[in-house]
Amino acid sequence: MDKQQLKQRVWDAIDRRADEIIAFGRDVFQHPELGYKEHRTAAKVADKFRALGLDFQEGLAITGLKAGLKGKSAGPSVCVLGELDSVLCPGHPDADPLTGAAHSCVHNGQLAMMLGVGMGLVDAGAAAHFGGDAVLIAVPAEEYVEIEYRARLRREGKISFLGGKQEYILKGLMDDIDITLMIHAMFEEGRGGQPQPQPKMGVGGTSNGFVGKFVKFTGREAHSGAAPHEGINALNAAMLGLFGIHAQRETLRDDDTVRIHPIITKGGDLVNIVPADVRVELYVRGKRMEAIINAAAKVDRALQAGAMAVGAEVDIETLPGYLPKVSSPGLDALNRANAEAIVGKDEVGDRGHTTASGDLGDVSHLMPVATLSVGGVKGQGHSENVRIADENLSYVASAKVVAATVVDLLWDDAGQARKVIADYRPVYNKKSYLKMWEDLLR
Repeated sequence: MDKQQLKQRVWDAIDRRADEIIAFGRDVFQHPELGYKEHRTAAKVADKFRALGLDFQEGLAITGLKAGLKGKSAGPSVCVLGELDSVLCPGHPDADPLTGAAHSCVHNGQLAMMLGVGMGLVDAGAAAHFGGDAVLIAVPAEEYVEIEYRARLRREGKISFLGGKQEYILKGLMDDIDITLMIHAMFEEGRGGQPQPQPKMGVGGTSNGFVGKFVKFTGREAHSGAAPHEGINALNAAMLGLFGIHAQRETLRDDDTVRIHPIITKGGDLVNIVPADVRVELYVRGKRMEAIINAAAKVDRALQAGAMAVGAEVDIETLPGYLPKVSSPGLDALNRANAEAIVGKDEVGDRGHTTASGDLGDVSHLMPVATLSVGGVKGQGHSENVRIADENLSYVASAKVVAATVVDLLWDDAGQARKVIADYRPVYNKKSYLKMWEDLLR
């Protein structure tokens, strides 16, 4: 058997499981869970791992899982990632009525893809031809939401990072991984909610990084009608601080793609009491860490000025965000060839820079990483109109592309994987990566 014949066997195996893969993706879409709380979703993944006869670990970084397929000989290890969590989008028709969670970023498609890859490799007996290992990972908490809740988990020592992949790095769960593959949805709608022409799949691309902040303004309560002069209005302090951030925007360079976006999660306690406890969560994003650090200092300065203006106090907790994503041209080339084989050359495009962020950026500073962008999704990302329009493309075709890239990398003596690793120059090792975040937050 040659490599192309093995790919075809894997593709045929995935096609035979298409209904099962789609049913799984649909089920997870209808039962969204927020980061570090994905217990039902993790249990569903565990059930599939057991059915495939895979040895796996669970309860990693609270809810994560990791399964392995051993090759015929020792060699590089290639990981296929899927993210367990969803975002908050209470207006989505499939949102959880209690939590407001919804799969408006289509992480359910990543999990369906990951399991589809596993099914194809197992059913085709592919690992018997591999000069290395394939690893399937379900990772929690990619969406950087509920900052106050996760900051509390961090203070309680339950997590160190707000993102799941960062926790995996810290806990040594990526120590045995050499290459990481993932997919992400491409959304049909862009600015103004208008449909944007796009191919079925895309390869390559980079992304912004960011730091997170949890901010608490403390004032003094007083009766807002009878004695407002006796209070210190923490909401006014927060509003002045946010306007101060807006006043900094013209000082930010366009090519650094800086984005600063806050929300007020608590604006006081009662309408007839001068607000004394006001809380803000925000991101400071940018294409380069230098730009992020520069903008973050301006944000802190503005928030402090808002508190000073009314005599309030402010506590700013800067939290580890995500690093900008680094691309791997060698991996992207393999994904492109396999995507063209599945959906046709004219349906595969190039992805540029996105000002969104993900914790895969952190992984990309340690090892070669590639993200396959996949269509079949209508609506605008993180909005209430997201729906899966083509489940076969989003779940099944994506699994076939990624599985074929795994075959390319690990075939025979894993020559392609060894070349990709040799061509990659890591920005950090694990020790220097962790120290970078420690120094930055200090």
